[in-house]
Amino acid sequence: MSQPALPSLLLIGCGKMGGAMLEGWLERGVERVVVVEPYAAATASFGDRITTVDSVEKVPAGFTPAAIILATKPQQAEAALPGCAGFARAGSLVISVMAGKTVSGITALLGGEAKVVRAMPNTPAAVRQGFTCCFAGAGVSGEQKALADALLSAVSEVAWLEEEGQIDAVTAVSGGGPAYVFLLAEVLEQAAISQGLPKDLARRMARRTVAGSGALLAASELDAAQLRINVTSPKGTTERALNVLMAPDAWPKLMEEAIAAATARSRELAG
Repeated sequence: MSQPALPSLLLIGCGKMGGAMLEGWLERGVERVVVVEPYAAATASFGDRITTVDSVEKVPAGFTPAAIILATKPQQAEAALPGCAGFARAGSLVISVMAGKTVSGITALLGGEAKVVRAMPNTPAAVRQGFTCCFAGAGVSGEQKALADALLSAVSEVAWLEEEGQIDAVTAVSGGGPAYVFLLAEVLEQAAISQGLPKDLARRMARRTVAGSGALLAASELDAAQLRINVTSPKGTTERALNVLMAPDAWPKLMEEAIAAATARSRELAG
């Protein structure tokens, strides 16, 4: 069964995350998208499927988006958001994917009347395999929440949070998680090279091992811990390696410290 077309949207910022979401919306079918993006190269690949302007002031007169998606850099929020206040006052839902910017802070920049959903997607959205956690601010209606869910579901699995503060941990785990996985592929490749394997083979093997393991995890109903156990023969090579990685001061402790550091930084950005 085909899904209904999406309504008109105003996208503020078309970097990697904004572009990934935009591609998903265009695939789903969307009434119209106006993109505010000062760098023409960022939207060149979308051609005439979208309307691009370099500032909010140049959005076509009479355009009434159902939702405004804030995908600009957090440090640009104070300059970019006030120009969107008119759309927020007119009833457009505001969906922010800016790290660290709270609902109250966004609302204040938009004149105090905005209905805001704060969302934290991750970069696998670019291949429609993302994960997004959302928090609905005060006054967001059930219909608006359903719209946000439909937009974000076009590129990711969606979960809703009961407390806004949980987004800091989501940012650390899910938002940054792809980087940690890519780092795993990097260090596997380097370790393979250090054991005498050719560079090209090491890269192919590391990338495919990480990607294939992720696909297996996604397809399995087993816990990650059980899948790990299934690969680990008693007294075998994998067990020997895991004895190093899972030592008390090794990988589990380092990952916990890393997530704590990223969570703390997310809170700092919100401050």
